Amino acid sequence: MPSTGETTQGGRSAPTLRQALSGYVQSRSRALDEARRTLNIGEGDARAMLHIADNPGIRPTQLREYLNITSAGVTALIDRLEDRDVVRRDVDPLDRRVSRITLTIDLEKDPWVSLTRFDTRFDEAVTTMDAADMGRFADSLVVLTRMSVGTAS
Repeated sequence: MPSTGETTQGGRSAPTLRQALSGYVQSRSRALDEARRTLNIGEGDARAMLHIADNPGIRPTQLREYLNITSAGVTALIDRLEDRDVVRRDVDPLDRRVSRITLTIDLEKDPWVSLTRFDTRFDEAVTTMDAADMGRFADSLVVLTRMSVGTAS
């Protein structure tokens, strides 16, 4: 395995890849920050909304785990989003003690689309890649992430 600064088989160095990934993360973060300012919502609220959109009917405990916040914190967050008419709580039909959280807004329409615009454009750009290359790149990112945080198996 090449050490830091060494060239890999494709002729690119590890720092070059890391810088490219960092640039992507920074650009996405700036886009989300701008959207949050426009919508006057906090980072936690935005992260919650995007996760709820990807997981309609999510349980508050699952949202709490994803956001890594307390039970009281997730309750306050859901209350805040509910007060803004962004989410609704539904009773789980199989267990009436459990509520399910669903967005009541359309993230593909103004003004909310600003939260997803960067990702939508990224997804559109990725469709120009060869499917096999995209799969290898995604698999590589998963492996690199696991190795970087020490969870590689």
